[in-house]
Amino acid sequence: MEVIPSIDIRGGRCVRLYQGDYDKETVFSDDPVQMARRWQDEGGERLHVVDLDGAATGEPANLPIVRNILEALSIPVQVGGGIRSVDTVRQLIEAGADRVVLGTAAVRNPDMVQEICRDLGAERVIVAADARDGKVAVEGWQEGTSVQASDLIADMEKLGVVRFLYTDISRDGAMTQPNFQAYRELVASTRGAVIASGGVSSIDHLRELAEIGAEGAILGSALYRGALELSEAVEAMAALGRR
Repeated sequence: MEVIPSIDIRGGRCVRLYQGDYDKETVFSDDPVQMARRWQDEGGERLHVVDLDGAATGEPANLPIVRNILEALSIPVQVGGGIRSVDTVRQLIEAGADRVVLGTAAVRNPDMVQEICRDLGAERVIVAADARDGKVAVEGWQEGTSVQASDLIADMEKLGVVRFLYTDISRDGAMTQPNFQAYRELVASTRGAVIASGGVSSIDHLRELAEIGAEGAILGSALYRGALELSEAVEAMAALGRR
C-alpha cells in the first residue's frame, strides 16, 4: 500500500485545516516546495497536493507553486483543488502532474469526468468522495449535497473512473482513526482502487487499511504534528508487502 504525504496550500503556505474548516488553520511552512522535497527525501512514494484556495473558489489559485513542486520532485504527484475544466486538467498534466483529483466536478459535471477518462486516460483521474455522514460535500467541503458517497462512486465507475479517494471529513485533521467500516464497504463494492484519507495517525492504522485492501493512504496532520515518521511508515508498508 502506498503511503502518500499531503501538502495543502493556502495563501501560498503549507497548512492543515481541522475537519476542512477554513477558520481552523495551522500553518506549518511558508515554503511548500521545500516541504515537498522533505517528504520525497524521507521516502514518500507519491505526493498529494491540494490547492485549498482553488477548492473554495473553483479556480486554481496556487498554480505557480504547484508547478514549482512538480518541477522539483522526481516522484509522481497527484493534484486537486479547483479543477473544474478539461483545460485545467490538461495544464496540470502538461506541467507534470501524474494524476488529477476531481471532487466538485464529479458531482457538478460528470460528463467532464467521462471526457477526461476517455481522452486523457482513466489512470490520470482520481474521483474524491469527501463526505459528512456519508453525503458528499463540494466547493472545498463548504457546501453539503444530498448525494451519497457510495452513489457517486458507483456512478463514476460506470463512466470509466478506476480510482477513488474517500475522506470522512469528521476524521480529517482530527488525529483519531480512519473510518474503517466505510473503507471495508467501499473496497467490497467497487472494482476500482481505493485511497484512504482522514484520521490516519499510526502504523497500526496503515496496516489495517492495507489489510482491508486500500491501494494507498494519505498522511497529513500525523506527519506535521510528529505522530508518524514518514520513513517508518513507508518501511512498515514495504515490510508488509514482503510477507
